[in-house]
Amino acid sequence: MTQLHIRTLHPDDVMAYVEPLADLLIECVEGGASVSFMLPISRQTALEFWEHVAESVVRHERILLVAQDPDGRILGTVQLITALPENQPHRADIAKMLVRRDARRQGIAARLMAAVDDAARKAGKSVLVLDTVTGGDAERLYERAGWHRVGHVPNYALMPDGRFCGTTFFHKQLS
Repeated sequence: MTQLHIRTLHPDDVMAYVEPLADLLIECVEGGASVSFMLPISRQTALEFWEHVAESVVRHERILLVAQDPDGRILGTVQLITALPENQPHRADIAKMLVRRDARRQGIAARLMAAVDDAARKAGKSVLVLDTVTGGDAERLYERAGWHRVGHVPNYALMPDGRFCGTTFFHKQLS
């Protein structure tokens, strides 16, 4: 997809994106994404989650990136959580990599991951950590993007439909 704009949401305007981000979260969870939410996911639950994220962006505790099409529709998002304990000022966590089902397999996630690496470098972070569903497509995405598998924990979380799923942890050292 060549007509894609990836941007970091500014603390001053992040609240304006809560509604479309809630739509994205609902769409992904309804499609089976294991991203901390269960079915059925209510609009209120999705809105409250993104309001919390927006407040965290305003407090400079995380960086929120979105991928938008030429019409401004949000196709994907990823977060860089920078507020970690004081003995980890060099580290950040990657969270909630989401891409709309109808926009997958177009390189959006790869572009979001490259952009979040750049955002981490600009924020002075050199070690990144993330986790993902074991056996899912995201594992291959992260490996292609230079992430290193740390390990796997069976039955770590639940899929949205209530089935157990394993989680694989990854890290990346930025230069």
